[in-house]
Amino acid sequence: MPREELKQSGERQRQFLNGFAHHILVCTGLGCLHNDEIIRALGEVIATQGLEHHILVRKVGCMGLCALGPMVLILPEEISYQSVHPRDAAEIIAALGKEPVQRLLLPPNLPFFSRQQKNVLALSGRIDPENIDDYLAVGGYNAAITALTEMRPGDIVRQIQESGLRGRGGAGYPTGLKWSTVAKAPGSQKHVVCNADEGDPGAFMDRSVLESTPHSVLEGMIIAAYAVGASNGYIYVRAEYPLAVKRLKLAIREAKRHNLLGHAICGAAFDLNLEIRLGAGAFVCGEETALIESIEGRRGIPRPRPPYPAEHGLWGHPTLINNVETFANIPLIIERGAAWFANLGTEKSKGTKVFALTGKIKHTGLIEVPMGTTLREIVFEIGGGIPGGHTFKAIQTGGPSGGCIPAEHLDTPVSYESLNELGSIMGSGGMIVIDETTSMVEIVRYFMQFCMDESCGKCNPCRVGTAQIHGLLDKFCNRTATEADLATLEMLCQLVKNTSLCGLGQSAPNPVLSTLRYFRQEYLDRIVDPAPPHLENQP
Repeated sequence: MPREELKQSGERQRQFLNGFAHHILVCTGLGCLHNDEIIRALGEVIATQGLEHHILVRKVGCMGLCALGPMVLILPEEISYQSVHPRDAAEIIAALGKEPVQRLLLPPNLPFFSRQQKNVLALSGRIDPENIDDYLAVGGYNAAITALTEMRPGDIVRQIQESGLRGRGGAGYPTGLKWSTVAKAPGSQKHVVCNADEGDPGAFMDRSVLESTPHSVLEGMIIAAYAVGASNGYIYVRAEYPLAVKRLKLAIREAKRHNLLGHAICGAAFDLNLEIRLGAGAFVCGEETALIESIEGRRGIPRPRPPYPAEHGLWGHPTLINNVETFANIPLIIERGAAWFANLGTEKSKGTKVFALTGKIKHTGLIEVPMGTTLREIVFEIGGGIPGGHTFKAIQTGGPSGGCIPAEHLDTPVSYESLNELGSIMGSGGMIVIDETTSMVEIVRYFMQFCMDESCGKCNPCRVGTAQIHGLLDKFCNRTATEADLATLEMLCQLVKNTSLCGLGQSAPNPVLSTLRYFRQEYLDRIVDPAPPHLENQP
């Protein structure tokens, strides 16, 4: 489909949407229950009152504030309702254009929303994820068409390099450097892969983006494939994400119908085929070489590196692997420019970052903030603080591979470097808030159990070491540990960290090491008292 026809499709959708006096947007994220019943109830009231030409009910992606779902947004008034039930439908309809329903009304200027800066999530909760025309109506695919028809591949790679974008999947490797490596690698066959194997406990950033704005990820992959010379692409997504898989399949089908995938995309001399590959839920497949093994039909076990996938990846061909959020940033950089992105965030950590905020916090949900935002602002302003009169104890960042950061470091600006200095990592963006009722030793044992179970077993340090560490943590939890056990625990953590084959084993000890650093007394309190010396020659 030529560029002008795509613009016309977007314009027709805009005119259609503008024909309604009111829009009722219903969140259909997995965190909002009863959304289908709410949509049905609203439709029935509208039909009964003959308002079909005045009110449009639309299903949209995640609105972010999962703790107060189901969420409903009224446009153009920008009125947000919380904890909506199907029985509220008639009251919501009756209040359109009048005084809002006070008992459902979300407080205006709630810091959860006002303190965020949404770029990747800007369209989430605003468009129908199952309708490509909604995406086209807000300028979707303009960046891809511009890249394919007006830019050379090398210019795109340079723009990504100048933006300072770093991979949002964990380690923060410079995206532009990875792209340039793949682009320069010899070979006529190259691949581009989206890593959507999000498996951290409490993390749902990538899943939500795929469910809410799947076309933004496809658009980023199209631009990336053109820039590095790839003609085949794969989205590796967990089978446990059925809604994301459903919407991805539909998005790919619609993109093909609009000639945004396939042969001679939008008339350019560029072909790209995209396929979905379902993962079986192995956490280790988030590691890119294990992911490659899985796509190729083998058990997901990491490969030694080098060679790196950028030079020797899928079936031996150069392969570009980025995660969901990284690809979703690409159209924004192409459209707004590298300087726009580079001016956000910190000196070395550019842009915004999506986080899943969970645990002992008032406002659980999905947020997006500029890099450099402090942990205190995230927890106490955006997150609303600790509920139930409890106090903040720590925040776990980076999932089971991250660390636990105590209250004394709440004023730390969030960046790749600052979190590493505190003994944690950015990871894909999970943040779990912990209050004073939680034992740090027991929560660390939970994460070590996870890493032990998810180890592929290929290398001894990870396979054996995580089990040994877990066994020692059991002793501390049961209050049977000794001072010798504490010394052994620290030694084993360093051994596993320094000798494991892949990132899973190398980072598995992080929660233990960070809690030994900041909450050592909790370990000491669980050491059994030494037996008193045997007294001889007592009278």
